Amino acid sequence: METAHYTSCPACKATAIHKVLSVKDYTVSQELFEVWHCDACTLRFTQDIPAESAIGKYYQSENYISHTNTNKGLVNRLYHIVRNYTLSSKKKLVQAVTKRATGNLLDVGAGVGAFASYMRQQGWQVTGLEPDAETRARAQEQNRIALQDTSDLFKLPVGQFDAITMWHVLEHVHRLHEYLDQLKALLKPDGVLLIAVPNYTAHDADHYQQCWAAYDVPRHLYHFSPASMRGLLQQHGLTVKGTKPMWFDSFYVSLLSEKYKTGKASVVKGFLRGFISNMKAMCQREKCSSLIYIITK
Repeated sequence: METAHYTSCPACKATAIHKVLSVKDYTVSQELFEVWHCDACTLRFTQDIPAESAIGKYYQSENYISHTNTNKGLVNRLYHIVRNYTLSSKKKLVQAVTKRATGNLLDVGAGVGAFASYMRQQGWQVTGLEPDAETRARAQEQNRIALQDTSDLFKLPVGQFDAITMWHVLEHVHRLHEYLDQLKALLKPDGVLLIAVPNYTAHDADHYQQCWAAYDVPRHLYHFSPASMRGLLQQHGLTVKGTKPMWFDSFYVSLLSEKYKTGKASVVKGFLRGFISNMKAMCQREKCSSLIYIITK
């Protein structure tokens, strides 16, 4: 299998990089992958990742919720319970940062189309992109929305979108710098880019270490800190105007991490760890398990 081995940081190109963890792919292959750290910009990244043409098999699991919308298992059932709330809160955030009740929205990495479909129902003009053909078919079946292939990102007219959203997507993108340049070009002059990614500086990440579920190797190619995200975006003429914590993610990730660490699900321990992580992040919100970055040109 073709893989990519980094000799410099994929974000800032610094050569001061080194291994920090060996992490297991608990979801699909059970293989071990190395996570490396950049001393210059603090990005972490998965080393020897499968090439873009070969990584598809690592998404082929009924447990991969963004592609299957599965209700199987306690953690995924809980995910569905809170999803309606999170869809509404995302809509309110988009409206607040764009100062628009409706507008033109691009959702990149739309999965089964839950958010894209919801925003369309709220009156927004929505373009949704998803790389996996089977997942696009599920979006049509389950949410009655036709998504386009992600390759269409580079065919869309520039300056078209009031808002672009990437909910836990940027960490999956092989062509990181090309994507950011194109996202900037697609925004209207006053448009807003919203990027949600896991945060490896979170308290739950520190607790679970190599068992932290949000490393999700090899599907997650990069593992961001707030500092590395700001530095990466600055390279592309983009500015972080603010961040918002995703409080529910601490519970979801901790429940999965507890299972990975002990080999069995424990609702009590997982919820307790998520609660502790959130309590510690109340004073330092950029220590939350996942963050939404509010970005402008």
